[in-house]
Amino acid sequence: METSEKVALFSILVNVFLVILKYVLAKVSGSLALVADAIHSLSDVVASVTILIGIKISKRQSSSFPYGLYKVENLISLLVAFLIIGAGFEIVKNVFSKEGIAYLRQIPIAIIGVCLTIIITYLFSRYEYKKGKQIGSPSIMADAQHIKTDMLSSLAILIGLITETLGIGLDKIVALFIVAFIGKVALEILIDSIKVLLDASMDFATLDKVKGIALSEPRVAEVKNIWGRSSGKYKFIELVIALTVHDLKTAYLISEHIEQKIKQQIPHVDHILIHYEPISKDVLTYAVPMDENQIDISDHFGDVPYFYFITLRKKDNSILEEKIVSNPYAQEKKGRGIKVSGWLIKNGVDVLVTRLRLEGRGPFYVLSEADIEIIPTQYKTIKEIKQALAKGDLKAE
Repeated sequence: METSEKVALFSILVNVFLVILKYVLAKVSGSLALVADAIHSLSDVVASVTILIGIKISKRQSSSFPYGLYKVENLISLLVAFLIIGAGFEIVKNVFSKEGIAYLRQIPIAIIGVCLTIIITYLFSRYEYKKGKQIGSPSIMADAQHIKTDMLSSLAILIGLITETLGIGLDKIVALFIVAFIGKVALEILIDSIKVLLDASMDFATLDKVKGIALSEPRVAEVKNIWGRSSGKYKFIELVIALTVHDLKTAYLISEHIEQKIKQQIPHVDHILIHYEPISKDVLTYAVPMDENQIDISDHFGDVPYFYFITLRKKDNSILEEKIVSNPYAQEKKGRGIKVSGWLIKNGVDVLVTRLRLEGRGPFYVLSEADIEIIPTQYKTIKEIKQALAKGDLKAE
């Protein structure tokens, strides 16, 4: 049994206990308001049973419903919203009609019993809402809010018992505040449920997080479009990304990696659809391993002290930027080549020019998967590389 089902079953048991307790208190005290509240709690038992059934149905999938029946939970939430509104009317009816006030007896026992129901409903509603939020279940969270209205209903009865006994008569004013709060809760659940049922967009905070995850992949140049919707507690996400790679296999691997990261960082994602398209770059960034003198090209890769970066405009080979950057992994004892390869990818390198043959080595596979072109060269100095690039003579073998 899943957590949502256990919580829903627990809710049924709590509501059954409240029905019994309120009915006993009504018999002891003679309060018709408590009788009405017990009947209201009985309707809560029905609501909780309905929620449990809805949770079980929502997990089913078939050829007719390939995306599942997750929205059943939202339908249940919509029903609960109307039940909460009904609870608000019951409070108004009980307080303003003064049912059960004239023939009260055993008031201290009634007050203690009502206080107990308030404590139980308050603690359980907090527990249920916390669990519902953890598992992302809209019906469980709605039920928690529904049970909270039971607490407020009991609070109104308690205030009615005390104030009428003292002859103060504040119950109507308090009831109006309570009903206003209930109306606010019901409206929030109602709006959230309708938005999901109408396939409204997922909240912007989640969509921004998805976009950030996609852009954290170095080969993603742009997130062109992003959509998301909820269905029950599950999320369906679709995005269009522009990649700096042209190899289809590499593009597929990148999209798979992004999908895994999204599912790891965002809970309850059921389905992700990623459309990817290559972009034609107007500029290219070359990286060249350098010796200590910052003049010669190094015969090494992972342990070189510096890398020379040069960015060119493709159409005329004009230099847009050039810089010399220290190798942050030059002093590493293990895995330098792999770490340097990852560093080059993060720096947006498109082409690596090197005197060292990398075929069959770890860096070659890392760079190739990132669609970075590797050009072996016999040139010995950075000056020769710049001249070759300016003439368009530096070509892959």
